[in-house]
Amino acid sequence: MAEDVRARMGEVEREILARSPEHDLVPTIERISEVCGLLGDPQKAFRAVHVTGTNGKTSTTRLAERLMREHGLRTGRFTSPHLVDIRERIAIDGRPLPAGRFVATYDDVAPYVDLVDQRSLLAGRPRMTFFELLVAMAYAAFADAPVEVAAVEVGMGGSWDATNVLDAQVGVVMPVALDHQRFLGHDLASIAREKAGIIKPGSVAVLADQPPEAAAVLLRRCAEVGATPLREGVEFGVTAREIAVGGQMLSLTGRRRYDDVFLPLYGEHQARNAACAVAAVEALLGVDGQGLDPDVVRVALADVDSPGRLEVVRGGPTVLVDAAHNPAGAAVLADAVRESFSFTRLVGIVGILADKDAEGILGALEPLLDEVVVTRSSSPRSIDPDELAEIAVEVFGDDRVDIAQRIDDAIDVAIGRAEEGGLVGGGVLATGSVTVAADVRRRLVRR
Repeated sequence: MAEDVRARMGEVEREILARSPEHDLVPTIERISEVCGLLGDPQKAFRAVHVTGTNGKTSTTRLAERLMREHGLRTGRFTSPHLVDIRERIAIDGRPLPAGRFVATYDDVAPYVDLVDQRSLLAGRPRMTFFELLVAMAYAAFADAPVEVAAVEVGMGGSWDATNVLDAQVGVVMPVALDHQRFLGHDLASIAREKAGIIKPGSVAVLADQPPEAAAVLLRRCAEVGATPLREGVEFGVTAREIAVGGQMLSLTGRRRYDDVFLPLYGEHQARNAACAVAAVEALLGVDGQGLDPDVVRVALADVDSPGRLEVVRGGPTVLVDAAHNPAGAAVLADAVRESFSFTRLVGIVGILADKDAEGILGALEPLLDEVVVTRSSSPRSIDPDELAEIAVEVFGDDRVDIAQRIDDAIDVAIGRAEEGGLVGGGVLATGSVTVAADVRRRLVRR
């Protein structure tokens, strides 16, 4: 990266990060709608798969984009949050925007954002958030490329999420669980109601297997707006699955059957994410009720990755990172680790954000982990390690809990515990928040 571009990229990133963070929001799409209108509604320039849900959004978005790209289409992809580099969030043809293109997109969008900011402040309302600005940049970059199709991940909820200025032809709702209750509601039906907002009139709604109270809300929304529901386990799903070296072999069904599909991701949940992605792309690209070319599906899914999702970042001992940050995600993670790996001892590195259910997350991990090292990530929202240790001791017992104030120290302690006494076959799992997965991943890749 040229020095002047690098310097300007740093300035742009600081300007973006100076705005209210994505977890500190006002539930409205009014400001992003204004900006997109001023930009000429770039979100109308491409067809889209729009993905919401509590867990599995990022992986499913990446899977859907890869499938569409293998069909020879120019693709856009928007995901959040990022692990290492803010440019990860906006990708064209599977690659993050180059720094020069990212800066140019920001410079194109910034005058319109400033105008909407001024109007909002005059009305006694806040400026656009960090997340709203990135959504505007993504849609502008996609229209400018131009892309033909895009896979877009919701930030939070659905109805009032900034991405929802999009009128996607296909809406995907991954499993709904309790998370972000302060914004979304305190029961599954309320949360599902918010997420159902991405299901648009006349669209296709791909519905992952849901708790009954969430399923009822989603199907009611489909009936109200004339959307066609496709339900996991009814219209599509995983019909066979075997563990394989480096992933799993699948048989999937949708409009047709797809056998001998290798997926280089671990866990039953990733197989189900793949089934949802295939169903979504069938709905978007299929003609006259036909499915996709099975060979195209095989090539695409064999080439996917999902950084920070049960990802192996070191061997000897094996270190895994996973972005699970709520009890439902931690439970799914535990099942996937048991199924896919055989450790003689597994030590956890766990850091959790203050607005999350720490006891629930630790409780889901307790049967899996022999010991846990609690720490803090780079996020200012991290629970203090001493406070988290008090919760961990209640769950694990005093003799299975260590404290490390810094991630670097937590890595060293956990690796030492995994190899203690010359033990062979020990492992380390870093999880509890996206930032813990990102911090450990960054440090070990650098090492």
